[in-house]
Amino acid sequence: MVEKWRLLDTGLKDAFYNMALDEAIAIARSRNIVPNTIRFFRWEPSAVSIGYFQSMEEEVDVEACRRLAIDFVRRRTGGGAVYHDRDGELTYSIIVNEDHPLVSRDFQRTYENLCSGLVKGLRLLGVPAEFKPINDIVVEGKKISGNAQTRGMGVVHQHGTILRDVNPTIMFTVLKVPSEKIRDKMIKSAEERVTSIKRYLGREVSFEELKHALIEGFEESFGIELVPGKIEDFEEQLAIKLREEKYSAEWWNFKR
Repeated sequence: MVEKWRLLDTGLKDAFYNMALDEAIAIARSRNIVPNTIRFFRWEPSAVSIGYFQSMEEEVDVEACRRLAIDFVRRRTGGGAVYHDRDGELTYSIIVNEDHPLVSRDFQRTYENLCSGLVKGLRLLGVPAEFKPINDIVVEGKKISGNAQTRGMGVVHQHGTILRDVNPTIMFTVLKVPSEKIRDKMIKSAEERVTSIKRYLGREVSFEELKHALIEGFEESFGIELVPGKIEDFEEQLAIKLREEKYSAEWWNFKR
């Protein structure tokens, strides 16, 4: 019998709720309240997220974010600072129990296993994606997806980006760079190192088309059936609490 996972599509939410809901799902999964889950989400407004171990002051131009009405938040996962564009990016998260066959003690192997659904989905769209260690997905050597992971409570939580389109100019306006001269070089470098579905295919791919391909990719690659589900009351109440008390709070976002 095919293993069934829950599929959530939570649409456009602010950065604080998005991060709070990821943690709430992980806690719910750890208590066996919910099954293994894949979630798709977007950012309203656009946002910058930093890795758990990073410093907001060092990585993000907070004043530029405020000026442009862009949220900024700390993730519970590691990795670097990421600009999440409202219309350019689809974000996913996977919450799976740590004793699942897809999960290895080797973080590298687990990244590869969990990213395989994204790789398959992108290939179904005609984008020749490949996994690149440690945790990227690339197309002809250019990055199209970055991913981050954490473990705890007997659960693996991985989330990451899939670029429909990319805007390096805004990215390096909200991420801190040493000077204007270096900013221009970094924008040019990003245009050479990063790609998007639109750039590769030369056409607009809707979020619905992208999600449909990724669902098929995850199902084929993981050998599962994704069943559309809902956020449980426990998750929703906990997410609201975590959003207010943690992810939108200064002590969390500016703690390093």
